[in-house]
Amino acid sequence: MKKNILLIILIACVSSAFAQNTPVTESNYDLAERFSAKKLDKMIHSLTVKPNWLKSGDKFWYSYKTSNGTSWYIVEPARKIQKNLFNNADMAAQLTLITKDPINAQNLGLTEIKFSDDASNFTFLVRGSIKVDIKQTPTEKAKEEKIEKENERFYCKYDLATGKVTHLVGFEPVKRYPSWANVSPDGQTAIYAQNHNLYVLDKANLDKATIDSEDSTITSRQITTDGIKGFDYAGSSNHFEIALTEENKNDRINPYILWSGDSKKFTMIKNDNRKLKQLWLINSIAQPRPILETYYYQLPGEEGVTSYILVFDVNSGTSNTLDIAAYKNQTISIATKRTKKVDYNNVNLSDQWDGTNNTFFFNRLSRDLKRIDVCKVDLTDMSVKPIIEERMNTYQEINGLTFIKDYSQVIQWSERNGWAHFYLYTTDGELINQISHGEMHCERILGINEATNTMYFTAHGGVEGQNPYYLHTFSVNLDGSNMKLLNGGNFDHQVNMDDNAKYFVDNYSRVNTTPMSVLYNALGQKIVDLQEADLSQLFAYGYKFPEPFTIKADDGVTDLYGNMYKPFDFDSTKLYPIIEYVYPGPQTETVNMSFGRGMIRTEQLAQFGYIVVTVGNRGGSPLRSKWYHNYGYGNLRDYGLADIKRTVEALAARHNFIDINKVGIHGHSGGGFMSTAAMLVYPDFFKVAVSSAGNHDNSIYDRWWGETHHGVEESVNDGDTTFVFNIETNQELAKNLKGKLMLSTGEIDNNVNPGNTMRVVNALIKANKRFELVILPTQRHSYGNMTDYFFWRSADYFNQHLIGDSNMDETHIKELSE
Repeated sequence: MKKNILLIILIACVSSAFAQNTPVTESNYDLAERFSAKKLDKMIHSLTVKPNWLKSGDKFWYSYKTSNGTSWYIVEPARKIQKNLFNNADMAAQLTLITKDPINAQNLGLTEIKFSDDASNFTFLVRGSIKVDIKQTPTEKAKEEKIEKENERFYCKYDLATGKVTHLVGFEPVKRYPSWANVSPDGQTAIYAQNHNLYVLDKANLDKATIDSEDSTITSRQITTDGIKGFDYAGSSNHFEIALTEENKNDRINPYILWSGDSKKFTMIKNDNRKLKQLWLINSIAQPRPILETYYYQLPGEEGVTSYILVFDVNSGTSNTLDIAAYKNQTISIATKRTKKVDYNNVNLSDQWDGTNNTFFFNRLSRDLKRIDVCKVDLTDMSVKPIIEERMNTYQEINGLTFIKDYSQVIQWSERNGWAHFYLYTTDGELINQISHGEMHCERILGINEATNTMYFTAHGGVEGQNPYYLHTFSVNLDGSNMKLLNGGNFDHQVNMDDNAKYFVDNYSRVNTTPMSVLYNALGQKIVDLQEADLSQLFAYGYKFPEPFTIKADDGVTDLYGNMYKPFDFDSTKLYPIIEYVYPGPQTETVNMSFGRGMIRTEQLAQFGYIVVTVGNRGGSPLRSKWYHNYGYGNLRDYGLADIKRTVEALAARHNFIDINKVGIHGHSGGGFMSTAAMLVYPDFFKVAVSSAGNHDNSIYDRWWGETHHGVEESVNDGDTTFVFNIETNQELAKNLKGKLMLSTGEIDNNVNPGNTMRVVNALIKANKRFELVILPTQRHSYGNMTDYFFWRSADYFNQHLIGDSNMDETHIKELSE
């Protein structure tokens, strides 16, 4: 008897060892619908604290929403006090008496909160339920005055000492200057562009325009006369279109200019766009006839823009053109003064150059981005002097300039040693020292205490043993000594520091933790816990955090970081198809490092019955080393594919619930390009792809993208420079398609022109390949109000070809249409 029992146990163990997981054969539409984007919006509330720093001292207020509604708080860091700004129930009662509407204490609806300078009271706006008439000021496009309806406005004041709410009858908030007026810092002058040229408004006429921007008595002074189409003074840097066209040239436009601090001068970049060529789109369902849309768009290798820097004297209206020429089609950016946080509520803030009244600075980049010059302009003699030069064999990036010591010193961000760091120079170009150091990617300067010579900054990496993408805050002396980590913990940290560099609010989490918000002082000492995000409804619905993972890249050495999203009804005895959501970079990677709303669609897709993963690839994110970021330079089609294939292989080897014979892939834009490339380069591995809005042919995509990340060759003949661009495209591999491919594009996508998709379609047809094409009319690059429709179409396609079940029942179709 004992022998028989032992034999039965042995057979059971052997059978268990060789048991195979059961494949998923039915798509779970119910679970996917439960976690739709619309429903998640009602379950996920505030995730971060955004401090509104006050002028009266080291204080800030913020609002925060949980399942119990929205509350407002005031924080006094020096006293370590955090308290409710007011009692919601009492506020609701007082507002009910004022508005005659029943006000819900959980949803007060306060907007336009503005504190007095001494922080003793604040004003705010609340809306009533009664509709009232409002007059719409006529514009040049709509000549007649219109009467429209809006909910009645009640401007009120709340006194912090007494808790009393006062209705400010007849209160008028500070009026915004007209959108077309670029107003000087002293508020006495405004500049606008019209009919390709510049005009000046004095204070009296600016006041008229602020009351009624179409007042017929407004007069101005014209200060330029040579502006023409494509070479105008609007200061546009929009590469989609030339700012002033024949159709809108008579409209007044706000030119992009930068003022001197004393308001006596302004500077601008004037771009000669006349050699740019056009692309076209057709809105097929426009009424009553389809509409042809024309826009200017520079392709890689094409003749580019010539830029000039002009400096104007406001009183005389005269200008000087600076001698900035160094490289053909160079890119110019003028250093702009940072806005203080306490000024963010100023609706009429002016843009100023960063410098003195007689000096400012700009960055000059060659078209191939291998050469950067930081230049100083002296307006006393209109001289231009390069003070810092950067040279590299791949493209370079810039990250702004920070000036200290009354503009005698400047801090520059650079990747010259393979990592992004800060360097201290004199403004005459003498290197003083490197400030930050180590294997980290420094991101931005939060603040500088010049009295103690201390700089506060954020950086990715720099903490041994942690995910290198996690952002942390550091302090360091300007001489490079005494660098300290201020917010430890194995989390990704997003920080907001006050203007005086004394305190900072730290919002931190990982993809698998609940977001927290904490207040620290500049020494890294915790002052008070502020908030913990309320995810209670999310978990009540069955939500589960994704699982971060680390694998080796295809080189067997480089660490790659990703997230795995499982169905919330995950069963370890089942065998799941795997889908990769991809984006190749190089300006970002679609891998969330902190908890947020960014991957809602990815999590929802998993609920149908998939393991969905996101992972970085060499050549992807710029937040690591320069080597990692530039890995794909010169190979913009294939550089990330080996790593994403290796990811699936590694995960399938680790987990017996992953079916390596059912691999799907999808992505949008660069991810649309990458997912199709994966199907064509590894046709036996990837079985199904959904590729939307992909830049499949980078020879007809944005010049900046292709020339920056793939590279462009300068060819000099007879003293003239031309630019040569050659790149591999997806359509060249169309004959390789074996699996199931869905292509999609918005019909009027003016970012990635539909021609990118149609070239692949043409090649697939010529190769006699079967595929699916979804064209979304009226949609641009992001798909707008057809996003939901396309998500469910994508899910159907995966369900049909990976699970074998794609029949969404009529109940779900009806629910989604509603």
